[in-house]
Amino acid sequence: MLIAGRYRLHTTIGRGAMGEVWQAYDEVLGRAVAVKLLLSQDSDPTAVSRFRLEAQTAGHLNHPHVIGVLDFGSYDNRLFLVMELIEGDSLAQHLKAGGPLPVEHVARIAAEAAGGLAAAHGQGIVHRDIKPGNLLLDADGALKIGDFGIARFLDDPAGALTATGQIVGTSLYLAPERALGKPASPASDVYSLGCVLYQLLTGRPPFQADTALVILHQHLDATPVPPRELGTRLPPAFENYLLGLLAKDPADRPTAQQVAGWFAAGAWQGRPEPLPAAASAPVPRPIGPTGPTPGAAPGRRRALGESGPPTTYALPSATARTGHQRRSPRARRGVRELVARRPRLTIAVAAAVIFLAAMLIGRAWFAPDPATAETSRPDQGRTAGPTPPGQGTVATQPAREETQPEEGEDDDGDRDD
Repeated sequence: MLIAGRYRLHTTIGRGAMGEVWQAYDEVLGRAVAVKLLLSQDSDPTAVSRFRLEAQTAGHLNHPHVIGVLDFGSYDNRLFLVMELIEGDSLAQHLKAGGPLPVEHVARIAAEAAGGLAAAHGQGIVHRDIKPGNLLLDADGALKIGDFGIARFLDDPAGALTATGQIVGTSLYLAPERALGKPASPASDVYSLGCVLYQLLTGRPPFQADTALVILHQHLDATPVPPRELGTRLPPAFENYLLGLLAKDPADRPTAQQVAGWFAAGAWQGRPEPLPAAASAPVPRPIGPTGPTPGAAPGRRRALGESGPPTTYALPSATARTGHQRRSPRARRGVRELVARRPRLTIAVAAAVIFLAAMLIGRAWFAPDPATAETSRPDQGRTAGPTPPGQGTVATQPAREETQPEEGEDDDGDRDD
């Protein structure tokens, strides 16, 4: 069958609720393409508008991990959408055929899918239906996001042609806020991607039950089982980050751009990052004075000299001191001057102490004994004679009150005639 005079359809490669996808060949440009045909336009009154929306949405995007739209039109009263052909299977087919994927493969898928979502979010587009069936791997293993059929523009007040109260999406991968009927946001796509990654690692989605309603309640209230408890061997960093994508609160989830960068940088492996050389902590200096530095010139002292009181040095802080945080030349000169003045100051203080001590000792040595001063003092007005022989002590008379001689008296107290 030839569509629009240039697209020759060969085989059907997929079928959905809105349309079917054919492997085709563009005879004008000479390349293989995929053509999506809208099926019935009568069963769903919004089918035509939604089909056009998918073409317009994907047409806004030009990213290596998003399936590109090449053409859009109508033929024989049927709308068609021409896209790049992906020579590979969807992740749903990979899970069905081989079960869980290796951790390294899942990390690569996470980085590429998040990169495609970040490009869509940057254009104000929310996919709203991220699931394994809409994520394809090409022949080289690169991931491509497809099927923007129910995507929503963030500035679309009509909610991408969704009736009030209607939840659009797949219950196994639906974010909690959307289960409450709230509008989709970029964080909703991140949650859905987390559900897909969880299934790729464990072989099962984080929540599953017999009915969609029970699954929605689990998205709201239940805590996902850590993958390692299900027998999946993966680095703890990967598991912790994955559970962060499944946070109940949209504000607690990283953005798609952050997810892409985190996985692309290999942080999921949990490898410790080496510290820069300048960040190594200095060795703490000893407490107290130290001897001269071996090999130093005679007479020279270290910056914190050998004499003076002990100094306690603070241990290095968590943030290491870099070269530009060391003492300035002026500060180093100040320290050297302080060390140089310290011996002179010590000598001056010692001399003052010795002088005061000598004065106190001399005063105490030469001062008379108070007990003997009263007994050995001679009478006033007379001279004490020599001690009589045979006596070891001299009894002294009580001291008389000293008076000045009156006029007309001699020193003996007699009046001259």
